[in-house]
Amino acid sequence: MRNHVIRRILQALVVLWAAFTLSFVILYLLPGDAVLAKLGGGEGAQTVTREQLQQAREAYGLNDPWPVQYGKRLLAALHGDFGTSIATGDSAAHQVLSALPPTLAVTGLGLALAVLFGGGVALLGTYTRFRWLNNLLLSLPSLGTALPVFWVGLVLIQIFSFRLRVLPALGNHGVQSLVLPAITLALPTGAVIGQVLAKSLRTQLAEPYIEIVMAKGASRARVHFGHALRNAAMPALTLVGVVSGQLLAGSVVTETVFSREGIGRVTASAVSLQDIPVVQAVIVLAAFFFVTINLLVDLLYPLLDPRTRNREAARG
Repeated sequence: MRNHVIRRILQALVVLWAAFTLSFVILYLLPGDAVLAKLGGGEGAQTVTREQLQQAREAYGLNDPWPVQYGKRLLAALHGDFGTSIATGDSAAHQVLSALPPTLAVTGLGLALAVLFGGGVALLGTYTRFRWLNNLLLSLPSLGTALPVFWVGLVLIQIFSFRLRVLPALGNHGVQSLVLPAITLALPTGAVIGQVLAKSLRTQLAEPYIEIVMAKGASRARVHFGHALRNAAMPALTLVGVVSGQLLAGSVVTETVFSREGIGRVTASAVSLQDIPVVQAVIVLAAFFFVTINLLVDLLYPLLDPRTRNREAARG
């Protein structure tokens, strides 16, 4: 088990390094000049002298050759320093971390709702004996994956904010402001989880061991929610680890629709202003959450499936 954990941690570090390197290369190759845009940009750039531009670029370390820039920024990133925001002058790491709590609140609630929605639909759809209800429930995930996130958000605002007036449409004020953005994030994510879990449950329920367990006198509910669900949960658990990182990326659209402050708004602003340090800090932060959640999922595998421990022991 110790070797398994060490191997997964090393893989996570490689993913973080790859995310930093790829983001640096892509952002370095982007056209445009963030320093020029800050000093004047467009027609106002005519008032900026060459000396002022060179001084500003020197201050942000943009005059060095790109291999030197990469080495310096990688070394600084290992200490949690992603540079200074070109647009605001604030530390890029501080700017991103300050915007993180509102986004984590929405994504955390969205993930919980996604698991409840996807898992509930899959369990009830595969358990019910009414064919019409089975078809109705198992068709919901396909519908959920087809709905655009921004359209879902606008419809929820129209219904619950403008017509029913039960939930706020915009802003970061109170717990109620989390509900609509979280539902907007949860619907497509929960739909995918429901599809995978329903298929896994159907596969497990057709396995020979189910007939053996039922022949021993186990109730239908115990077979379905105990034996079959435990084995079917592995693919869905893997998917939860993958979509958790996607929820953070989906916050860009959601926070824009609901006018919320958070990582999404910071990312959209940084991209529009070509603020490379902030964009890179956001990318590495998203990669960090992705690898951390997937590491936790990997550690849960042996608890759900003892065969995983046996395979790791044999490999060791």
